[in-house]
Amino acid sequence: MKRISSFFALFALLLLTVQCTLLEPPAEEPYYGNGIMTVKFIQINDVYEIAPLGGGKYGGMARVAYVVDSIRDRYPNTYLFMAGDFLNPSLLGSMKLDGEPIKGKQMVEVMNAMDFDLVTFGNHEFDLSEEELQQRLNESTFPWISSNVRHVVGDEVKPFETKLSYGTEPISDYKILTAKDKLGNEIRLGFFALTLDDNQKEYVDYGIVYKEAQRVYDVLQPQTDFIIGLTHLSIDQDRRVAQVLPDVPLIMGGHEHYSMLERENNTVIAKADANAKSLYIHSLNYNLRTQVLHVNSKIMYLDEKVPLEPSVTRIVNRWNTVLETKMNEIGANPDDVIYTPPTPLDGTDNANRSIQTNLGGIITASMSYAWDHDVDAAIVNGGSFRVDDMLQGPLTPTDVYRVLPFGGDIKKVAIRGELLKRVLDYGKSQRGNGAYLQRHNIGQDETGAWTISGKRISDRRTYQIAMSDFLLKGYDIPFLTNTADGVKNVTDPKEESEASDIRKAVIAYLSLLAKE
Repeated sequence: MKRISSFFALFALLLLTVQCTLLEPPAEEPYYGNGIMTVKFIQINDVYEIAPLGGGKYGGMARVAYVVDSIRDRYPNTYLFMAGDFLNPSLLGSMKLDGEPIKGKQMVEVMNAMDFDLVTFGNHEFDLSEEELQQRLNESTFPWISSNVRHVVGDEVKPFETKLSYGTEPISDYKILTAKDKLGNEIRLGFFALTLDDNQKEYVDYGIVYKEAQRVYDVLQPQTDFIIGLTHLSIDQDRRVAQVLPDVPLIMGGHEHYSMLERENNTVIAKADANAKSLYIHSLNYNLRTQVLHVNSKIMYLDEKVPLEPSVTRIVNRWNTVLETKMNEIGANPDDVIYTPPTPLDGTDNANRSIQTNLGGIITASMSYAWDHDVDAAIVNGGSFRVDDMLQGPLTPTDVYRVLPFGGDIKKVAIRGELLKRVLDYGKSQRGNGAYLQRHNIGQDETGAWTISGKRISDRRTYQIAMSDFLLKGYDIPFLTNTADGVKNVTDPKEESEASDIRKAVIAYLSLLAKE
């Protein structure tokens, strides 16, 4: 393996929110010439919406495309990467077009137009059925890789495949890209890709992350000048990968939904904000004589200052027209104003996975309202809120559907206090993750004891709690299912009631608030 050192300026470590813009010509690379090759990596991750958010103020795949084109114009060796989670969930993806679920088709079409160089699976790619995922793979003109995810077909475990007109092509364990300069010099860049195993499906086999990383690294090491990770793992897992493979200079990761830039020994670990609110630009400067690599990583926030690339914008607008049509078909006029909050509602991922938010309070109050308040309290996992945005100004049904693209009914669960406290403790312990619970009529007293309506929860009492149907599936809270010891009864909502779809409940509740 070539000798590698990661160049990581102190300000890049301490001032992670420094914004760089490319609206003016970029400065000359400090290492340009003198036997130095410069390679640019542009990284995004966890993108669920193709259009800009916040009324068009930030994010949007067309802004990503503009930045990429701007850099490619100056640096031919520029590569674009997606570190997982883009096919699901989204409001548009939850709808049907020509009788078939959209399920990420809009994202693949946009990404095809942007010339992605490499993508890997996130856990939410496997929200799709086996057939739906295969369709998206077949439609992709960009390459996928995965070092630890395999396709289970009957009794056989094999790589996922992309079906082509002349046959099939397996998704590789790794990828080698060759960068060349105008003098004919070459460097070979090796990539491995890893995905966390928290979305178990019968058609998916997850290899052990660290074992598979080492296996692929050993294959790449003699063939390449340096090796990069493209991952969709928790930050703790990324740190562990960096410990197992200390000569990897850069891991481009996803999953947490908020930007971070860390260093684990010699490895830089970078994750951008979800929904393309930001992207990372990694400048890799390789000294051909000394074989030393310097990595300089900068975050760029995609706000109104960044233009929208026209060809991608046209694709996005066409899909937005589909969205408006579909919203009208389900009787939710996208332009109807249902409520104007006096203060912005915090729909950001980081907040709803960490603290009780005003949006979480409204959604859980809506769940109670959907059962005519014939419940003691309500809870929902913060990870089910997917808009990652501050909701302000007039709200429409489209806003509600963007927040809760999964939908799902609201159950009335008779649960023993002992189990309920255990559930609440677990949710609190998951601060920062999707299992963190947003609550209605539940608090803690000065001693930290859980309360309902200000009174401590009794172990022996049975409480009626409105819950999202997802919570009873045991995914986020493993010990909470409809058959768990301590769950006395589960009442399903009537088919046409507001509790039959959490989005209907929120729209009805906000409409009620608007009248008060």
